[in-house]
Amino acid sequence: MMKMVKLSRKLLSYFILQTSCLFWGLNTLSATTPKTQEMELKIGVVQRFGAEATDELTLQATTGDSLSLGFLAGNMQPQTLETDELKLEVVMQPLPAPVVEERLVLSDHGTFETAEDSANQWRARGIEVEVVQPGRWQVWARRDIYQTPLIRRLLLQSLKAQGEKNAYLDTAIVKEVPRMSFVVNGYRYNRLNLEIDSEKNLIQVSQGKARKNTRLYSGRLQVQPNAYGTYTLVNQVPIETYLRGVVPHEIGPGAPYEAVEAQTILARTYALRNLRRFKADNYELCADTHCQVYKGLTGTVASADQAIAATKSLVLTYNNELVDALYSATTGGVTAPFSDVWNGSERPYLTAVVDSPNTVWDLSTKPLANEQNFREFISLKEGFNESGRDLFRWRRENRLERIKADLQKYLKKTKHPLAGFTKIEQMQVVERSPAGRVLKLTVKTDKGIVELQKNEARSAFGPPRSTLFYLEPLYGANKTLTGYAFVGGGFGHGVGLSQYGSYNLAKLGWTSERILSFYYPGTEIKPLDDSIVFW
Repeated sequence: MMKMVKLSRKLLSYFILQTSCLFWGLNTLSATTPKTQEMELKIGVVQRFGAEATDELTLQATTGDSLSLGFLAGNMQPQTLETDELKLEVVMQPLPAPVVEERLVLSDHGTFETAEDSANQWRARGIEVEVVQPGRWQVWARRDIYQTPLIRRLLLQSLKAQGEKNAYLDTAIVKEVPRMSFVVNGYRYNRLNLEIDSEKNLIQVSQGKARKNTRLYSGRLQVQPNAYGTYTLVNQVPIETYLRGVVPHEIGPGAPYEAVEAQTILARTYALRNLRRFKADNYELCADTHCQVYKGLTGTVASADQAIAATKSLVLTYNNELVDALYSATTGGVTAPFSDVWNGSERPYLTAVVDSPNTVWDLSTKPLANEQNFREFISLKEGFNESGRDLFRWRRENRLERIKADLQKYLKKTKHPLAGFTKIEQMQVVERSPAGRVLKLTVKTDKGIVELQKNEARSAFGPPRSTLFYLEPLYGANKTLTGYAFVGGGFGHGVGLSQYGSYNLAKLGWTSERILSFYYPGTEIKPLDDSIVFW
């Protein structure tokens, strides 16, 4: 049965804090909060609720418990309801008159790391910006600074006069907007912010009418507006509990224990260093591969729980700063320096490391920037930490028509001026790093040459699993170009720890500390304290 209830003390204190943040712009993780206390994170577990009119979420209490819902009533007074189950729906609300929604997009990127570097460059030019993720990562002129169409156009005009080619106005005529709603006791509520709590601190969430992707979350949930006119379901959860939903899904439930410990320290470090990612949306991390895969308390395993307890508060540092704790599934035999994949300052501890416990290749005498060396390296299959893994070495062939369609889709998404090309004449890797990663790939089309830098060479096409590849042209009758084979190794960006590589090292008897020292030279594992710089 659904009924009106008094505000629980826990929900009341949280609701007051969130209301204060709403009106005063404060972060719930105050700068005065000691880092030695168990911090709470704000994770966007459903990021674009309301993007489709059919979007639906079902929230349920566990057996013997109930959900407490908190929101501001029409008179701006806190109000709560209690229910066993809650269905969140979207109602498309027509506006009295169409409105123009407009943003000045300064740059567009495949990853947060490169978007943040771009944002820093814009700030150095005196332009206030924000990093956002409406789909791909973008840098916008800050909406609260460049508020009017006139100011945005003056800025864009100035940038064009300075030779800037990539900035553009993203303009749409909006006739209706999604409004989140829910029904309790026969009354439909429409509220911009909704807090959901339970006495047992457990809430089950399912998506869609079919109630798929069911997850069990610990902590509190909040439905709140984001920067794109839709809503985000945010899970506020203690960091050590958060790790229970990350570690087994990132490293795998059957990983050797020392590999699990290494992953746990990295996952904790990564989370704390990346709290700024979704500042524009008023939460901190996402729940997918753009951050770390997080599934709440669904799929927890004993070995991960043991590693979390054994390493509590331990983080990986370099010069007393949290490292950029990047990792990927498979490196392909050599890790990539940070700047091989993204733009931005180099990280001294993210260097090229041959991913083997033995000496199978010497990068100092045979750098992989040399194409002959690279192809010889890719032909090697034995002696590496990842040898025998499906994605350690791969070959993917694609017809020219498929490659053209992939590239056209990518160029349209990024507003590239050559998006209207109709024919690919040639593809070529023209620059490669000493660690073998593609730094520049060119595509000669009937409209001009498209240059793809670093990780964009992977984003633009379906086949390459990483940027550690070379191209092999495929010919048909009369030596006509029919496509290309992408031949390479690894899966993911290849920076930092190889998850499958750590499996092998753990099986060889390496400790988690030794594994991390191998992949992040010069780093130190330390207990989290107030002296450590987050970023």
